Amino acid sequence: MELSIVLPAILSGAVVGFSLGLIGGGGSILAVPLLVYVVGVTDTHLAIGTSAVAVAASALINLLVHARAGTVKWRCAGFFAVFGVIGAALGSTLGKLTDPELLLGLFGGIMIIVGLAMFRRKAGGGDPDVHMSLETLRRLGPRLAFGGTLVGGLAGFFGIGGGFLVVPGLVGATAMPLLNAVGSSLVSVTAFGATTAANYALDGFVDWAIAGLFVIGGLLGGAGGLFAARKLAGKGRALSLVFAIVVVSVGFYVTGQSIFAAA
Repeated sequence: MELSIVLPAILSGAVVGFSLGLIGGGGSILAVPLLVYVVGVTDTHLAIGTSAVAVAASALINLLVHARAGTVKWRCAGFFAVFGVIGAALGSTLGKLTDPELLLGLFGGIMIIVGLAMFRRKAGGGDPDVHMSLETLRRLGPRLAFGGTLVGGLAGFFGIGGGFLVVPGLVGATAMPLLNAVGSSLVSVTAFGATTAANYALDGFVDWAIAGLFVIGGLLGGAGGLFAARKLAGKGRALSLVFAIVVVSVGFYVTGQSIFAAA
């Protein structure tokens, strides 16, 4: 493989890993345009499938790092992810049948809407002790099940890990602090990404060599992202604002590229 591909792929993977460690999402939001516009993958569906493999692996690595830091609410995260996998399987099947340029345009639009909504959110939830149990199942179960299915469907359709939707979804359903939502979201990001990756791989839409380089870069960026997240979590709305700015900025960029390509 040429050096002109290896270095951009590793550096792009580091950016993705940093984003996953920092905000628990943004992996595929960044990975898809990085693969298309920086690494040079010309087929949008191939970029989506490759990003799903890379993001799932990077998310798993970052999940282990967050778990060691004690930021993961395992039962809430697992319940959300189980329903999300069902949605991701259905969404990714529909996504493969959708026009690539339309897919990128819709992708950017959703990112802008969610990012703008995050500007209005509080820095975190009000219940750091929230957990799934027999006592809380009736209250938390339906919210997590609905949110997981919806977010999983969107994640599969757009070929993304879904963290930028999982984080606000977990905060909204459980009122957990944002830092816990970031760590817990990585359970779903890993599961959604793996489901989407498997679906795309069945049709040959994965470049395994580039995916491997992304994972190497993700190892380098993930630890830095977690360090930054823990620093920002203690500074009011800083982490929430960073989350929103990243999502909105990339959303406008992807939408602009889609409009330009269609013109």
